Amino acid sequence: MEQFKLQWEPERRLFTVRELNTLIRGMLVDEFDDIWVAGEISGCRQASSGHCYFTLKDEESQLKCACFRNTARYLKFKPQDGMAVLVRGHIDVYEARGEYQLLVETLQPQGYGALQFAFEQLKKKLAAEGLFEAARKRPLPAFPRHIGVVTSPDGAAIRDLLHVLERRFPGLHVRLYPVLVQGEGSIDAVCRGIRYFSESAWAEVLIVARGGGSLEDLWTFNEEAVARAIASSLVPVISAIGHETDFTIADFVADLRAPTPSAAAELVTCTRQELVKRIAGAQDSLARMMRFRLSQAARHLHESGVERATSLLYRAIGHRLQHIDDLDYRLRNRVRAVSEMKHRQFVELEARVRRQDVRLRFAAVRRRLERAQESVRQSMKLRLARARGRFEPVAAHLSQLSPLRILERGYAIIENERGEIVKSAVQAPADSLIQVRLAKDRLTARVSKA
Repeated sequence: MEQFKLQWEPERRLFTVRELNTLIRGMLVDEFDDIWVAGEISGCRQASSGHCYFTLKDEESQLKCACFRNTARYLKFKPQDGMAVLVRGHIDVYEARGEYQLLVETLQPQGYGALQFAFEQLKKKLAAEGLFEAARKRPLPAFPRHIGVVTSPDGAAIRDLLHVLERRFPGLHVRLYPVLVQGEGSIDAVCRGIRYFSESAWAEVLIVARGGGSLEDLWTFNEEAVARAIASSLVPVISAIGHETDFTIADFVADLRAPTPSAAAELVTCTRQELVKRIAGAQDSLARMMRFRLSQAARHLHESGVERATSLLYRAIGHRLQHIDDLDYRLRNRVRAVSEMKHRQFVELEARVRRQDVRLRFAAVRRRLERAQESVRQSMKLRLARARGRFEPVAAHLSQLSPLRILERGYAIIENERGEIVKSAVQAPADSLIQVRLAKDRLTARVSKA
């Protein structure tokens, strides 16, 4: 029987922990290779290595997720706690802790496009830093002669822009910095173009332009690096991205937004006809002003001959009136000086009378008496304090030597009928009365045995 039981006993399979985790990992990776999971982000943290870790949860369960640096750097927005998302990835096992987790490959917000969410997220961040404030916007030069352009050399934007500039104001100097306006490498190229014109100080105004397209096509101009390059530019920047209905982060940061590249060319220049018209207007205004000034000078010259005699008479009368004013001023000063002198004499006499007032003398004597009384009082307090200081140690010493202190410790003084203090039994024979003096009160006792 024992041999039969041993024959049918199942074979024991023994794994190490690593072997078991590796086996489970292989099963999960094969089964859940490309999946989408919906949930809410919780406990999101960014490690110093660049990896991002968070927990995806719903009402009843949760799943650990890891987004490695090479994936996190290409996410269109940053994961945040409380965000409802759709996550694409595959299940893997972290063998060091024996935990399975979802390795994130793509992250999309639920009910909201990822690019649009990233747009709003960056817009809110830069607005909080004050990059959109109107106070930091710089005015464009009135008549720029050197215009810098950052755009693609093959696009329609540069052709439209140059055509409008040539039509409105021929002879302007335009320098193009050719860049990619979408795709890989476009962000760094646009930033380099902006920095080039900012550092070279050649251009008086800079136009960053691109033709129309979808949100994905225009995304280069929604990147934070491009926005900060525009904000730090030393040259005023006009953004001309897409069509009139297209808005990018670059539009909010730039000093001026143009609906289209052609509109940017119109904003930065005026037509030759407009300039000629403004010059003609200035000439007309200057001519009117000169005619007015000449008519004023002619009238003054005409009036000066007729009024010369009258002006001489008025001048003589004015001199006399001025002399009268001087005399009046001197008289007023003299009266004021005499009045002030009499007032000072009155004040001095009044002070002398007050000094002779008996009440003031009595008050002074009373103050001296009060000070003397206070001095005597202080002196007596001081002498009493010194006497008390000498008396209290003597009284304390005397109290220590007093026999009454001995009685307070339970002793007694015994006197016989003759009033003598009993020091031996012979002084108090049997059947005699004795007085016992205690710390408090006295006792009368009779000696029963000597």
